[in-house]
Amino acid sequence: MKSNHLSYLLAVVFYFLFACFSSMSQDWKKEFNEELSLLGHRNWIVITDMAYPLQNKSGIKTIYTGESYMDVLSFIDYEIKKSSHINPVIYQDQELSFLEDSDVMGIEDLKKEIAELFEKKRINYLPHDKLIARMNEVSQMFTVFILKTNMTFPYVSTFIELDCGYWSEEQENNLLSKMNKRNE
Repeated sequence: MKSNHLSYLLAVVFYFLFACFSSMSQDWKKEFNEELSLLGHRNWIVITDMAYPLQNKSGIKTIYTGESYMDVLSFIDYEIKKSSHINPVIYQDQELSFLEDSDVMGIEDLKKEIAELFEKKRINYLPHDKLIARMNEVSQMFTVFILKTNMTFPYVSTFIELDCGYWSEEQENNLLSKMNKRNE
């Protein structure tokens, strides 16, 4: 009789634990998708490891996903691809390109996964401190959306600067050239 009660109690506990984790997983995705249509040119999305600090700036919004780095990165990449109003400019910590398995076991496999995900996109590498400074500057005027993962590798943050998805740099330069000619 006691084992039936114990089995029932364990089943209930596991059910609620699964429901909570499942709900948490869906909550951050729902919140991100609600924000994505509001994000645009000059906003940033940052996918980070566990050690990334919580910032108290009003222009920075941080959400803990509780999920793996690659799952979150893949989800964000997919959602951005579906959005016609934005294009990603991708940055990663320059320090990551110097890390090897002898420094952090498994880092080389992670770097391969990241390269496969972004196969057709250019990744810009800058020192971590410069990326943080740039993000800090951007957050003075524009929202930075940080998604913290359960990753415990150093220097794996991916910084995504959003650019306009329907107006290219070439189009902008042509327009500026026309304006300058008219003003001469």
